[in-house]
Order: sequence, then C-alpha cells, then structure tokens
Amino acid sequence: MRTFPRVLACLAAMALAGCASLEPRPALPIETAVPLATGTPLDWTIGPAEEKHPGESGFRLVNEGPEAFAIRSRTALAAGRSLDVQTYIWHDDGTGAYLAYRVLEAADRGVKVRLLVDDMDARNSNYAFAALDAHPNIEVRMFNPFESRSGTLSFAFEALGSFGRINHRMHNKTWIADNRIAIVGGRNLGDEYFGASEEVNFSDLDFAMVGPIVRDASASFDKYWNSPLAYPMSLLSPENVSTEALDALRKKAAPRLAEQSTSRFAQELKENDEVQRLVAGDWPMQWTAKYRFVSDEPAKAQGQGEGIAGSEVLALLGPVVAATEQNLTVISPYFVPGQAGTDGFVKVARKGADVRILTNSLAANDVAMVYGGYSKWRPPLLEGGVKLWELKPTRGSTVKSSMFGSSGASLHTKALTVDGMRTFVGSYNLDPRSTTLNCEQGIFVDEPVIASQLEKIFATESSPERAWSVTLQDGEIRWSDGTATYDSAPEASGGRKFQAWIARVVPGIASQL
Repeated sequence: MRTFPRVLACLAAMALAGCASLEPRPALPIETAVPLATGTPLDWTIGPAEEKHPGESGFRLVNEGPEAFAIRSRTALAAGRSLDVQTYIWHDDGTGAYLAYRVLEAADRGVKVRLLVDDMDARNSNYAFAALDAHPNIEVRMFNPFESRSGTLSFAFEALGSFGRINHRMHNKTWIADNRIAIVGGRNLGDEYFGASEEVNFSDLDFAMVGPIVRDASASFDKYWNSPLAYPMSLLSPENVSTEALDALRKKAAPRLAEQSTSRFAQELKENDEVQRLVAGDWPMQWTAKYRFVSDEPAKAQGQGEGIAGSEVLALLGPVVAATEQNLTVISPYFVPGQAGTDGFVKVARKGADVRILTNSLAANDVAMVYGGYSKWRPPLLEGGVKLWELKPTRGSTVKSSMFGSSGASLHTKALTVDGMRTFVGSYNLDPRSTTLNCEQGIFVDEPVIASQLEKIFATESSPERAWSVTLQDGEIRWSDGTATYDSAPEASGGRKFQAWIARVVPGIASQL
C-alpha cells in the first residue's frame, strides 16, 4: 500500500518541475538575412523582373494547396544562398517530411538554412529538429519553448505550472528563399494545408511575393530569430544534436520520399493547372508600390503590450475596416469579434456598406469552443446588417478539390478586402487569441486585380454548395443553402454543441482558445 504515496510524491515533484520557469536564453550574436546577390537561379529569374518594376513589389494570391506546396518545394530546390522558414506547425507527415528533406538537400549544397518553429507542436518532433540542427548549414530555433523535451505528463505539468508563459505562441508563417521570394499567409506545413490529406483539408491562402516586400519579410524574420524567446536546439536538447541522429534521419527519410513520389497527391501535382503553369514559368504577378508588411513584436509573447495595445496587426487592420465606404469582405476561420469588433462591423454596415463575413460552421470548426465564443455575437451582427455565411464540413460537388479522396473541409484562410482595392492576407484571426496572446503578421496590398481575386474566392467558398447562409428570422437564427433550412447548427454532433455552449456561457473561455 506504499505505492500510492510514492506516486503522489512523484507527481508533486513533476508539478514543481513544471512550475520552474524556463532559464533565460544566453545572449547570442545578432544574425540577419543573407543579402541579395546575383549568382543563383532565383537571382537570374527574379532580379530582372524587379529591375523592370523599380520601387514596386510583385504579389500573387496562392489559393490552391498543390500550388502552395509546389512553390515551397521548387524554391528550396532553386535556393543558392539561404532558406529562412518560420512556422507555427510543421507536421511529420508526407508533405512535411518532403519539405524537410528538400531543406536538407539545400543545406547539403551549401545553402544557409534557418528554421524557426513554435514549440507548442514542434516538441513532439524534438528528435527530428535536433537531428537537422546537427547539419553544419542548418540552425534550428524553437520559439517560447517548453523546458521538458518529451513526455506527456511533463508537458502537462509544465503547461499548468507556466500557463501564463506557455499560452503565448508564435503564429507567423514565412518561407523565404535567397531573400528573393517569400511566401507568407495562413498555411502551416503539413498535409491538410496543401490539400494532401485523405480526411479533412483546410481552405487556405498565401501571398507569394517578390521585390522589396521580401526584404521586409526578412527583417521580420530576423526580429523573431534574434528574440530572447528563440532558443537554439543545441541549448534545449544538446544530446540529440548529433551526426548519428542526422544520419538516422536521412535513412528514415529515403523510403518515405519514395512513397510520397507515388502518392495520389504527387499525381495531383502533375495534373494541377496552376502547378504546371508555375513549372512552365507562366506565373503572373500583380505589381504595386502600395503595400505594407506588418508583424507583432516578439515581446508580445512575454506579456509586453498586453491586450489590443500589443497587436501591431490590429492597429493597422482596425482603421482599414473602419474606413470602408462600399463593401467589406472578410474570411476568418476563428471569428470571435467581441463587443468592439461587433460594434465596428455594424457601424460600417449602417453607413450603407455591404459587409460580408465567412467563417467555419460548428461542424467544420476544428475548435468547437471557439464557435461558442462567436455565436454570442452572431445576433447583434445580423441585426446590424452584417451578412454571415458558415462553411460546410464537406466539399460541394461543383467545387474543385485539391486532393482526390478528401471528403472534409475546414476554413483556415485569414483575409479581407475593402472597396475593391485593399486586400489583407496573413496569420491573424479576428479573435481574442490573435489580438492579445499570439504573435501574428500580415500583408496589406492596394491592387484591384488582387482584391477581385479574393472576392472570387469568397464567392466560391460562400456558395450554397460550400456554405450555409445565416439569417435572423423572428429573432431566431436560421441556416440555409437554398435547399434545406435548419434551426440549429447543421450537421454538428451533440458533443460539439455542448462544447460550444460551454464557451458561450463561461466568461473568458473563448479568449484563451
């Protein structure tokens, strides 16, 4: 009967360990992006285009998952100087492993690689990231890391003991090759973000960019790379940073790459029109001098600038929305506007502007409790003249799927457009977590063709095949796709409805999700 006290003692010790704060990172030399030059394939391709558009940058909306994957893969293959990758999630699945191998190949060619990954998800792949860090041309840093590097219980206790710190995450996503081309937006690195999942795929959006805007993205990357919250793997897990671990990773990667090359997703890449245009060099971009890259300060993850005051993205986004004169189109997967946001959207609608918002339905939302936070604000939005749509959890038969066999869909795009001119694409959700807790970033571009492209994406995603129109009838919420009408969240299980109800009635829960 003495075993139980020992278990209690062990748990208490682990709890105390979890409560211990992460040791401050030692001071490190400041590192910056590799400067521009003229000796790589990307220089030869992109340099002349930049010279033809002095003072401007080129932008392309990347909506299709296969194209988004192909850009990253091909720029890793073409890079000759540097690859800087910043991400919230990097899954160890087919596409995630393939991109990691392409990065490793680039390092083998002498390319300087910097990988900056948020540690919330990366901790599960600690060994693989540590192995990559063993390469002389690759450095891996974890943002706001856990002190414990493995184990479910140690993870739980540290999360509980250091919740105030752990609850702040880096949500930015950036892929930069040779300081010549950058891909920035909402996509993490993994199957569901590229349309390669056999189950549920995310509808997502990136900006592919060339020109001076790329150097702005690099400056933001440097800001996070040099932050005291960016810990080198060699400090966090030195025992796993070894040539033996790197060799083992290479051996493990070989059969997985062979399997990936014959997958249905590989076949989709060969048949996808946008990918083939990319391969052929027929890849139009829109050029403009009216743009801005914005990112929160990394210190936001240390609790500095708490609340709205800490959101550099919202500081720019709010006035853009308020200045709407004719139409405002918003796509936000996790949409919890709060009182201030609701008042802002209603004010714009009451000026006579057409305000349209698309978010996830309860059945499509991968975080049911976030939907509960949103549902509280749905009636006043509708009463104020705002139009709402909620994405269905399955793909409509008339809409092209980017992966054969996938039956599920969920919204992950974070974008808006104003008055047919200004477009925003980024990592920022219109919710309290993005505003007050997570580090976020985004790009504003004033260009009518791009705005029109986003409007077309909205029209497709909000069509009856893909989404339910949400209305207020006699004070009650109704969902309809033109063929059927529902008086409660359609296709959502009782369990999901209960989770959403909890978030709706318990104050403050939605802001922590």
